[in-house]
Amino acid sequence: MKNGIDRLLADPELLRQLKGRRVALVAHPASVTADLTHSLDALIAAGVQVNSAFGPQHGLKGDKQDNMVETADEMDPRYGIPIFSLYGEVRRPTGQMMSSADVFLFDLQDLGCRIYTFVTTLLYLIEEAAKAGKEVWVLDRPNPAGRPVEGTLLVPGQESFVGAAPMPMRHGLTMGEMGHWFIEHFGLDVAYKVVAMEGWRPDEADGFGWPASRIWINPSPNAANVNMARSYAGTVMLEGTTLSEGRGTTRPLEVLFGAPDVDAGAVLKLMHKLAPEWLAGCAIRECWFEPTFHKHQGTLCNALMIHAEGSFYDHHAFRPWRLQALAFKAIRLLYPDYPLWRDFPYEYELSRLAIDVINGGPSLREWVDDTAATPHDLDVMTSHDEAAWVAGVRPHLLY
Repeated sequence: MKNGIDRLLADPELLRQLKGRRVALVAHPASVTADLTHSLDALIAAGVQVNSAFGPQHGLKGDKQDNMVETADEMDPRYGIPIFSLYGEVRRPTGQMMSSADVFLFDLQDLGCRIYTFVTTLLYLIEEAAKAGKEVWVLDRPNPAGRPVEGTLLVPGQESFVGAAPMPMRHGLTMGEMGHWFIEHFGLDVAYKVVAMEGWRPDEADGFGWPASRIWINPSPNAANVNMARSYAGTVMLEGTTLSEGRGTTRPLEVLFGAPDVDAGAVLKLMHKLAPEWLAGCAIRECWFEPTFHKHQGTLCNALMIHAEGSFYDHHAFRPWRLQALAFKAIRLLYPDYPLWRDFPYEYELSRLAIDVINGGPSLREWVDDTAATPHDLDVMTSHDEAAWVAGVRPHLLY
């Protein structure tokens, strides 16, 4: 299998199309070639005139740990080119930034989840390129969560930096495919090219999206492995709660929750009673941890860990968004007065609850808090949105 960057570097015709043109690269630590050379180094070594680079959330170096921790612009000490931050003073490229190049190469490893902000960064780049008459090439990479789609569609008017458009939480597309959908959905007139992968087969058992032969490099500090990438479309919702998502441990965003005042075993037992089919496709293990930072720092937490890996993983049965929703529902039923929803500024949204920003609307929270609402109710509502998304994006699938 070849990623987009490797296909570009091996194709004389593609390199010829860049010859004599000013190029910018949007990248992070996982932007590497098959031999683990960073894309910036590989492009310059191949003779591409890279005039600037851009870093998304967490920075080009991937060193910023948490949400709303910004990165400053800087000069690259090796090549003497500007590195612009798209998660600092601005999140949308400015006119000055866009003037630094003619062609923008987007080479970010994504997780296949709407809230993972790299997808919003892609939209903003395409929109600004359309205004400025620039080209955007996506050097495509695998969606490690594969093709399954899950979650309600973002409600129009609920857009944010973690909600670029009416998409479900788990969207099932690569970044190259998503760019095509953005262009159609928003009616953008832009020069857009996808340097497609070669040999990516997301429906095959060899990884179901992330081939077993591929090295995993964290695209962000808390994306430590494929288990996290598969679980993230559910576990990211913990960021909108008072429950720990495992930050401050070595396995963040691989737990359904951690808390010092919740009986994890009792929650799991009730989950099995409420909707056993929503626990399929993985193993759930009770565990304990003490975060070294973030929520419940220095406090022993009882937790449930997800293992969507090895022999426990069933790609077509695993539904992390429903699994996480079920954990919330069980906690609400067991602890009716538990202060579940965290009220704090989330990704620059100051007036809405974080859980609603994350889900692109209040429906998930309202379902959890309605003690009469059943898993069937949520499934009916969500299945309609999922079917609509699958039908709408089908023309844009490249693999």
